[in-house]
Amino acid sequence: MTRRAEGTVLVVILAAYLALAGLYAVRTPDWQAPDEPAHYNYVRQIADEGRLPVIAPGDWQQEYQERLKASGFDAALLDRLDTVQYEDHQPPLYYLLLAPVYAVAGGDLLALRLASALLGLGAVIGAWAVIRAALPGRRSLALAGAGFVAFLPQHLSILASVNNDALAELVVALTLWAAVAYLRGARRVRPLTLGALAGMALITKTTIYFLAGIVVLAVLLRWRRERWSPHTAAAHLAAAILPALLIGGVWWARNLDTYGGTDFTGLDRHDAVTVGQLRTDEYIENTLGGSERQYVENLLTTTFHSFWGQFGWMAVPLPGTVYRALWVITLGLLVGAAIYAWRERLPRALDGPGRDALIVFVVVFILVSAAFVLYNRSFVQFQGRYLYPALIPLALGVGAGLRGWAEVVAGRRALADWLPLVAIGALALFALYALETYLVPNL
Repeated sequence: MTRRAEGTVLVVILAAYLALAGLYAVRTPDWQAPDEPAHYNYVRQIADEGRLPVIAPGDWQQEYQERLKASGFDAALLDRLDTVQYEDHQPPLYYLLLAPVYAVAGGDLLALRLASALLGLGAVIGAWAVIRAALPGRRSLALAGAGFVAFLPQHLSILASVNNDALAELVVALTLWAAVAYLRGARRVRPLTLGALAGMALITKTTIYFLAGIVVLAVLLRWRRERWSPHTAAAHLAAAILPALLIGGVWWARNLDTYGGTDFTGLDRHDAVTVGQLRTDEYIENTLGGSERQYVENLLTTTFHSFWGQFGWMAVPLPGTVYRALWVITLGLLVGAAIYAWRERLPRALDGPGRDALIVFVVVFILVSAAFVLYNRSFVQFQGRYLYPALIPLALGVGAGLRGWAEVVAGRRALADWLPLVAIGALALFALYALETYLVPNL
């Protein structure tokens, strides 16, 4: 595939993403995205009151919130919607960015959704750039990965809602790109850049705090490969760590002053406020009769379903036949990725920075998955969207899987570059089908 063809396809993917994300933003009924009222109210408090909010008792209203969801957010019940504020503990960067949009648009929900979708565009571009930098010359792989990030139906639904996940994924993409470029010795990416991006992560969302560890890992991998002196390694580590601590430290100091004790993230106060949220031990004992096996089965099944598409507040799943087909496709992608790795002699055929980049991707997936499992040991949150911080490594796997089967069909001819993109086009059509056939009619 030529560079010109790659650029053309990327533009098509981005345009299709904007069209689909816009449709999801417009067609999804108001407030019918997970936690959207609480995220919206965070932005509103900054714009209207000129301050960062503080999570407090009364921000979580279990009975009222269940009535809202059960009624489909009936207009007759929305008089207290502005009191739903249980996201007030979140780091502030996303909400500070959206506050001007809120002010200019007069608090219009659609305007905020479209602003989030625009941040999501950066995450799509970032996915392409990260894979392209990690595996130079494999253009179809980067395009297929970007397309998967762009057209995954549940992902579109989240990016087109008021939710700080859009900015979080953009920060993940920027940090991974910088880490890969740093591993390749790019002069424009210095340890200070890595530290600044890690600092952005610390004031964006706690689910991407792992990026601080990824930045340190990138420095250690380059140290090992280039055999730096201890002095050089220490200088790089200090330059990567100190900016992150300075940026994150401002937010943490505010939380310590506000919430007291050692609650530097506000999560302890959040857990104390959200009384009534379903706890895992209660779920296992009271709902499943103590069956840990059933718990694991439910966790895996619902997480898989909601990774691909389970809309609204998890109330609108796709049909069972669709999920069964997706299981087959997922297994097929795993086999295809193995075929691709075998045919391309990966990772042995990669240069040193390429192998290091794959290590980074594997560690990202492990850390995100571990955080998801740990979270679900306390609360029942079988939501696949919590795995989206690892979407770029997963997208690389999808691209490799599609390319593996394409090479089985077409060998190493030019057709093998284009077959994965046909599958990505089918995913875009599926996203549109899911919106119009399941999401909109059932919410």
